[in-house]
Amino acid sequence: MSTNTRLINAPVEKVWDVLADGWLYALFVVGASRMRDVDDAWPAIGARLHHSVGVWPALIDDSTSVLECTPQRMLKLRARAWPAGEAEVVFTLEARGSSTELTIEEDAVAGPGVLVPKPVRDVQLRLRNTETLQRLAYIAEGREV
Repeated sequence: MSTNTRLINAPVEKVWDVLADGWLYALFVVGASRMRDVDDAWPAIGARLHHSVGVWPALIDDSTSVLECTPQRMLKLRARAWPAGEAEVVFTLEARGSSTELTIEEDAVAGPGVLVPKPVRDVQLRLRNTETLQRLAYIAEGREV
């Protein structure tokens, strides 16, 4: 798994609120273009986000589902973006005083993405997820409770 960590200047509750609001994913997940629907149960196990990836007009509709969830601690997802494939993504939150250390781990688990050599995959994911964490930090740090 490719791993990125960022210290966010917001308490765990505010960072979790961003992860728990499925409608915000297209704002911070690099590659997600728009949200089409969010299951009412999000982020409960089995709940799904219905999103599009790509750039208009070449958008692909797919979904991401929750595999595990410990509120304000961990969220494990199965992200689909066919024809590229599927990935497992784990967000882990740790309180650091009034801030939050947020870690994202990701790797391809199905489809053509698994054929990319792991060192190449890791570089691509590290770059992508650095920006994903930056965007998420902007939302959590600037969001009113």
